[in-house]
Amino acid sequence: MKEIKVLGMGCPKYKATFEVVEEVAKAHGFSGTIEKVEDITAIISYGVMSTPAVVIDGKVAFVGGVPSKEQVENWFASSGSTCCCK
Repeated sequence: MKEIKVLGMGCPKYKATFEVVEEVAKAHGFSGTIEKVEDITAIISYGVMSTPAVVIDGKVAFVGGVPSKEQVENWFASSGSTCCCK
């Protein structure tokens, strides 16, 4: 896992999603990038129609809510592949 993007338009759920991803990433010593994506055109380019969403290494891993800390932990535990926890 090298790149994580959190997609959203600034709503509280988007902010909470970014916070949980950032918290777990730090706990795992993640050395890649975590980026906020708020541009609607960029969000739609991922085929996402509901936010917040999380994209890991170019693949949509989560859509439409705030992932639990446990779900995000699982993404890091299986960092060789992305999880589609929807």
